[in-house]
Amino acid sequence: MGPGTIVPATVIAVAGRMLLGVSWPAAAILGAALASTDPVLLRSVLRFRAFPTVPRIALRIETGMNDVVLLPIVVLSILALGSSATGSSVARSVVGLFLLGPALGALVGWLGIILLEQIRDRFTVRRDYESLYAIGLALSAFALAESVGGSGFLAAFAAGLLVSSQDVELCDCFLEYGEATAEMLLLLTFVALGTSLIWTGLSVIDFATVVFVIVALFARTVVLYPVLTRAHVTGRDRRLIALFGPRGLSSLLLTLLPVFAGVPGAEHLFSVTCLVVLSSVVIHGGGITYFLRRNAIVETVKPRTALPVIEEATPREKVPDRITIEEVRALQAAGDEVILLDARADRNRRNSETQATGSIRVHPHDPVQDAKALKLSQRATLVVYCA
Repeated sequence: MGPGTIVPATVIAVAGRMLLGVSWPAAAILGAALASTDPVLLRSVLRFRAFPTVPRIALRIETGMNDVVLLPIVVLSILALGSSATGSSVARSVVGLFLLGPALGALVGWLGIILLEQIRDRFTVRRDYESLYAIGLALSAFALAESVGGSGFLAAFAAGLLVSSQDVELCDCFLEYGEATAEMLLLLTFVALGTSLIWTGLSVIDFATVVFVIVALFARTVVLYPVLTRAHVTGRDRRLIALFGPRGLSSLLLTLLPVFAGVPGAEHLFSVTCLVVLSSVVIHGGGITYFLRRNAIVETVKPRTALPVIEEATPREKVPDRITIEEVRALQAAGDEVILLDARADRNRRNSETQATGSIRVHPHDPVQDAKALKLSQRATLVVYCA
């Protein structure tokens, strides 16, 4: 949020002021938009199993959180560029942006969770309906905040943040549904931008703009290298975090906001952003492709160790999906190694007063990784409970 977001945004804004000759509010819009690393272009690499854990977590948090800092900068700069902006109107906008929007979003998320809890206690709710319910909460928070002069984006973010922290089940349902929907919407967005708007960036190419593009693409890397070294992140992890900072849809969205607001000169800012995004797709996208291809080759030639076959069950001897408590006790009494795994959602675990004796906690999001970290025996009987 600081070295990876605020400092590069400041560097890019200063470069925009000096090289492009735009006003300070316009330069601040460019700096904020182009400091926003894009989660869309990182989707494939963050899903890649060979990608190291530390860079994966760092990049995922950065791409998900940096717009919370950058969006207010863009909105305040739009207000500063508005010809009719007065002290009272700016003050109202600041209150709506920083207080009213997030507060209403959190309220919608909180009330939505309480209502869903009441429904769950009385009826059975299908997971696909819960995913649609989560989308409804986000849209309701956005609409409510916008109707009273607040920020709909920050309201939706606050609602999602509350849902993810208070209702893990609802968050999981939304992620399951969101994967397919997001892929479809991203495809349509890339087609729309790739056939029209993005190419306006080629119309502003000159020496000063090219220098600005270089600064915008590498300011984050130059800032993060010494910061990560001081934070004891070195070697491959430091290179991956510092170099993988693509600009994409989020940068275009932030610079489209002043265009929609009718700010004078906003079209030029958008064209410059398009040129940076085009360059980022080539440079950062090429680097990501090279990393995936290189590590895919390494994984292919790496010798695989065959897992031992413990017992091949016949159709009649097929191991059942469920096991009773009496059967677990019988296995323990017979001297078999039995490991109890508590995979309940955090909400259910906190509200429960009971705990299986000797059980081990694994998180429902990634139980396999937790099991590997705990070095659980592959020959033991793993009994997972989540009720």
